[in-house]
Amino acid sequence: MSTFQDLNLSKQLHYAIDDLGFKNPTPIQEKSLSVILSGKDMVGIAQTGTGKTFAYMLPILRELKFSKQINPRVLILVPTRELVLQVVEEIEKLAKYINVRVQGVYGGTNINTQKMAIAQGCDIVVATPGRLYDLALSRALKMKAIQKLVIDEVDVMLDLGFRFQLMNIFELLPERRQNIMFSATMTDDVDALISDYFTAPKKISIAVSGTPLDNIVQSSYNVVNFYTKLNLLKHLLNDREEFTKVLVFVANKRSADRVFESLDENFNSELCVIHSNKTQNYRIRSINQFDEGINRILVATDVMARGLDFEGVSHVINFDTPNFPENYMHRIGRTGRAEKKGNTILFSTEKEQADKLTIEVLMDQEIPLIEFPSEVEISEQLTPEEKPKEVERNNPHKRKNRETFGEAFHEKSEKNSKTNQGGSYRREIAKKYKKPRTKGDKNYNRRNKKK
Repeated sequence: MSTFQDLNLSKQLHYAIDDLGFKNPTPIQEKSLSVILSGKDMVGIAQTGTGKTFAYMLPILRELKFSKQINPRVLILVPTRELVLQVVEEIEKLAKYINVRVQGVYGGTNINTQKMAIAQGCDIVVATPGRLYDLALSRALKMKAIQKLVIDEVDVMLDLGFRFQLMNIFELLPERRQNIMFSATMTDDVDALISDYFTAPKKISIAVSGTPLDNIVQSSYNVVNFYTKLNLLKHLLNDREEFTKVLVFVANKRSADRVFESLDENFNSELCVIHSNKTQNYRIRSINQFDEGINRILVATDVMARGLDFEGVSHVINFDTPNFPENYMHRIGRTGRAEKKGNTILFSTEKEQADKLTIEVLMDQEIPLIEFPSEVEISEQLTPEEKPKEVERNNPHKRKNRETFGEAFHEKSEKNSKTNQGGSYRREIAKKYKKPRTKGDKNYNRRNKKK
């Protein structure tokens, strides 16, 4: 097994790596180094938690020379504000013995403060696409000197609808640059982006999307409805010795708030939540408190927790079964990191069984099913989404079944279903006179009419 000492890195980077206590590079780090140093475009496909940030930052910092210029030379795009902060922190750790200026920019904070910081000059900008584009349009940030573009978690960016912003950013960048992209999954959208903007990229795939990490123990429960899931979740979380640091994934913001409010009564001081409707300060505080162990339980949506690196997560609980099997892989990748053992639990209702099967097909293995605990109450309460839809017979704003319409509707519908056969005048004249009446043929028509 190779060590960081075997890699072609500067002494300053070796000092920083030694301070961090890292000995062996991950496969993505080892394979990316030579490709990025060569200056070729690169696409890296690797699971979350495999050290992708260091994979692109080690060679970039290796080649980044000291400069006093104002405009940045390296641009790193990430999908969320939390990832901006995390990547900036990782770069600062690696650049401990290097004179390099790093600036993170993201929405939700005062843009004028960020303009002032950029005006002081920087070498590396880490940004979310929206805020970066705003800064570029206002000419506070000039990208004419960008030599390397890194797009991290590109599949998440496209899922979040950032394609339009990315296209606009590409138009502002110099044509001669190195493009580096990292993604956990290869989708049609990602492939199209590569085809349009990358030049003969070198593809490095470390793990097939959907291959589970070997050190994660997976299990599942069949649950009848949402509130029964809540009862089961409370039952599991009461075991504080086993469930020491728990990340609970939910499908959307509405579910996140419901779960949080329900758990708050029993686990108030142990609980925190993040989703996109929360303020920036609230989200940062929740992440820090969970990471530092102040809070034992974090309720999160997929987008908010994507790419975040939490240490020592004992369990990932999938409160719902994700629609896309790749999302399941990203979720369970939050535990079992750095060669430690991890545990994941999946809750599935009858409607979610098809999604569960898709996940098992992708992984080529079944998720072991655990018998539902007899001591957990099965709730009859349903969420608005689970309740049968009521038909309001006299509501004019609701579309009714066709069978309930009266005769007038069917008569009108029959008329509307007729095909357009041309003007009625020409059709009727042709039927009556066998030939269209024209100004030059009046005598012919008169003769036929007398007959």
